[in-house]
Amino acid sequence: PAPQRWASSLPVNTVVLFVPQQEAWVVERMGRFHRILEPGLNFLIPILDRVKYVQSLKEIVIDVPEQSAVSLDNVTLQIDGVLYLRILDPFKASYGVEDPEYAVTQLAQTTMRSELGKLTLDKVFRERESLNSNIVHSINQASDEWGIRCLRYEIKDIHVPPRVKESMQMQVEAERKKRATVLESEGAREAAINVAEGCKQAQILASEGEKAEQINRAAGEANAVLAKAEAKAKAIRLLSEALTRQNGNAAASLTVAEQYVSAFSNLAKESNTILLPSNTGDISSMVTQAMMIYGSLSKTQSTADSTTPETKELTLEGNTVSETGYK
Repeated sequence: PAPQRWASSLPVNTVVLFVPQQEAWVVERMGRFHRILEPGLNFLIPILDRVKYVQSLKEIVIDVPEQSAVSLDNVTLQIDGVLYLRILDPFKASYGVEDPEYAVTQLAQTTMRSELGKLTLDKVFRERESLNSNIVHSINQASDEWGIRCLRYEIKDIHVPPRVKESMQMQVEAERKKRATVLESEGAREAAINVAEGCKQAQILASEGEKAEQINRAAGEANAVLAKAEAKAKAIRLLSEALTRQNGNAAASLTVAEQYVSAFSNLAKESNTILLPSNTGDISSMVTQAMMIYGSLSKTQSTADSTTPETKELTLEGNTVSETGYK
């Protein structure tokens, strides 16, 4: 067995011994375990007492050599690690096992191979922490009888065969291409949704604008009709006041005669069909005819004004009917 790297050389019994801190010296008397020397000053009997084992109570670091292991999906891996342990019971560490370092190292290697055989290659890389904890738990179950406590186990390197490494790289590239394609499709979908939302909002705003335009146009036309009606009513009122004045009838006759004569200038401008009176060459007769029309209209109006209408409102089944009578 290889010598213990953490143990000091065995001291010679010189009756008076000084034990360093964090070390435990196991003393045998006549070949039988006698006691464990505490740090500080100690006395031994020459020839009868002999320091048999020197155990370090510090935390010990052991390199676990590289070894091959087969994963659950039949991939051969080369794995090495680091083991951290501490001696809790110097008596068990001295008499429970021949070489604690060798025993713990072999136990760590076998446990590592056993745990790796339960995992696939992908899970070995993703679950290194759980793998380390499982190895520590398995080592502590066996090393309790040796007085040794395994504190931590860390995997340093995992070497994968070249072909498997190439396939893993291809898998990573394919996964990245997949994510890029998915992100691109999601971006195109978001863009299409944004464009559709924009078109929808544009159509809504356009319809609202058209609606407002039609409302404004209708309001403008209504105002124009009201304004024309008010202007026409005002013109008729002014005309009626003018007719009631002196020589109003003569002025109205002159105006009607002028309009009657000027109407002939617009003939044949909008249609090919022309209706002419029989005496178009006689201007005076046309004016006389226009004045006769105006006179008859004036007489009819005056007759209508001389009568007194009597209006009655009758209500029949919710409808209002006006009844007009003349005295």
